[in-house]
Amino acid sequence: MTLDFYKYQGTGNDFIIIDNRSLLFDKTNINNIANLCDRRFGIGADGLILLENHPDVDFKMVYFNADGKQSSMCGNGGRCISAFASFLGIIDNEATFEAIDGLHKAKIDNGIVSLQMNDVDAIQSFENHTFLDTGSPHHVELVENLKALDVKLKGREIRYGEPYNAAGANVNFVSAVDDSTFAVRTYERGVEDETLSCGTGVTAVAIAMHKTGKTKSQNITLDTEGGPLKITFKANTDGTYSDVWLIGPAVQVFKGEIPC
Repeated sequence: MTLDFYKYQGTGNDFIIIDNRSLLFDKTNINNIANLCDRRFGIGADGLILLENHPDVDFKMVYFNADGKQSSMCGNGGRCISAFASFLGIIDNEATFEAIDGLHKAKIDNGIVSLQMNDVDAIQSFENHTFLDTGSPHHVELVENLKALDVKLKGREIRYGEPYNAAGANVNFVSAVDDSTFAVRTYERGVEDETLSCGTGVTAVAIAMHKTGKTKSQNITLDTEGGPLKITFKANTDGTYSDVWLIGPAVQVFKGEIPC
C-alpha cells in the first residue's frame, strides 16, 4: 500500500507534506521520517508535515524536523500546509489550524500565504544577542560580513553551547540592509545545518531588531538565502508584540508515492 506525498517549499525551506486524515502514516517511526527527509537516500526536505483532522478547526499540523523527531512550530511549514489544505479543497482562502504551539490563522492571496504567529511577550536582550521564542526558541545575533560567515560551524557552536546545551536553540545571524530590511542566515536545530529560510527565525529577527532599536518599522522585510519574507506586527506600549504575521510564497514542487 502506498501514500501520496507532496513536496512544498517556502523561500527554499522545503517540506514533505502528507494528507494523514486517514491516520495511515506511522508517526512513531523516527528512522523512516529521517530517511524520507534525507537528501541523498530519500525524498529530501528540511522537515515532514502531516495534515490531520481536527474536531473544531480546519485541520491539525504535525511537524517533524529532518532528524525524524516531532518539533516546535515551523512558520514556513505552517504557510506551506495552509497552501496544501487549499489545494486539497479543505479550505478556500482562509484557515484556522492547530499546531504544537496552539491555534494559527492563515490567509492565501495569489500564492502568497500570510500566517498569524503567536504573540511575543518575553524577550531577553544581552550584550551581543537577543533571545526570544516565536513558536520555536531563537538566538538572534548581528554580525559583520554575513555572506562570508560559516553559518554551520558558528551556528552549531552556539546551538550546543551555554546556555542552550542539549535542548538547543535556532541561531540567526543578521545584517542590516536599510532601516526596515535585514539580511538573515539561520542554523536550524533538528536539521543541524543552515536552511535557506526559517519562518519562526525571521519572525524572531524582526521583533528583536525592533526591540533593540535597530528599526522603528513594524513592517519589516527579511532577505533570506531563499528569498524575501515580510513580518508585520503591533508593538505594544508594555513591550509585548501582537498581531504578528509572517508573509511570503508557498509553492508545490512535485508529488510522489511512498510505501506505508
